[in-house]
This record gives sequence, structure tokens and C-alpha cells, in this order.
Amino acid sequence: MDRMGNFLTGLVLGAAVGAGLAVLMAPMSGNELKSRLKARVNSIQQEVQRAADERRAELEAQLAHLRAETE
Repeated sequence: MDRMGNFLTGLVLGAAVGAGLAVLMAPMSGNELKSRLKARVNSIQQEVQRAADERRAELEAQLAHLRAETE
């Protein structure tokens, strides 16, 4: 769980820094910038959800294996 927590923390911090830099350095209109940031946030959310789903599947498989050993 510690590795996943570190991954998610790094992902969120990286996204926040990237979004902040994009706002400060972007030569585009506010609406265009908002739509790009929204798309990026959605992409990050999907990536985090995928990683969480994979980890959940791994943990469920480990649990099933441990339960089978004790029976």
C-alpha cells in the first residue's frame, strides 16, 4: 500500500505543478486553457482509476490465494 500511496501522491503533486505552470506560461485564451486542463485532469483521473483497479485485482488475488492455503 505504501508504494501505491507514494505513486498517487507523486501523481497528484505532478499534476498540480503541471497545471500551475500551464496557467502561468500558456499563451492561449482562458477558455482554451480551461478545456485543455479539464481534459488533462480527466486523463489523470482515468489513469489513477486504472492503477487502483489493477492494484485491487492484485490484492484480491493474493487474498484468494491466502484463503485457499488456510482451507
